[in-house]
Amino acid sequence: MTREDTYKHKGLRHQMVETLRGKGISDEAVLKAMDTVPRHWFIGSALDAYAYEDRALKIDCEQTISRPSTVAAQSQLLDFRPGMRVLEIGTGSGYQTAVLCAMGAKVFTIERQKGLFEQTRKLLRETGYRAQCFLGDGYQGLAGSYDRIIVTCGAPEIPETLMQQLKVGGIMVIPLGEGEQEMLRITKQGESREEWHVEHCGTYSFVPMLDGKQMR
Repeated sequence: MTREDTYKHKGLRHQMVETLRGKGISDEAVLKAMDTVPRHWFIGSALDAYAYEDRALKIDCEQTISRPSTVAAQSQLLDFRPGMRVLEIGTGSGYQTAVLCAMGAKVFTIERQKGLFEQTRKLLRETGYRAQCFLGDGYQGLAGSYDRIIVTCGAPEIPETLMQQLKVGGIMVIPLGEGEQEMLRITKQGESREEWHVEHCGTYSFVPMLDGKQMR
């Protein structure tokens, strides 16, 4: 399916990227990806005029697409190299997924909302972003071993299962807390909790991370 990406859209994306630079995003790979991925493809057409403003927008299933500055900040905190295996918890609109794909990650992404999962998986396929999409409980992660893990919903605690799936030397970026969350970057320096190096990277607001009992 061919989707429109006009000169106006591209110009607004360039402006968005310059705004991100002004907000402290310095990773050129992140900026290049966000200058490439058409954010307006991942929201409803009624919101097209707001696609490149630095604001969160409502999508289906009572979820949101994060601010571009939040997507850029999480992507920058991941500090990954092309070819790394990245597990994303909370596919949502697929925009963060597409940005990671554009940066060269091998993305494995989990969504708990069945309707949103089916819609976003189809969109990613149609637009050429080759992520592996799964319907499931983000708390349980996905069997395997990952270089990086990114959580795009507010977690009340650090999920132990996800930390087990993170390779030693790997990084997890996760918003922690209820209501307003603290963004954490956790480097797994060893298998025990005492060997997790935790960095506090500012406050954000995400929809809550829900367990499998609340999948629908």
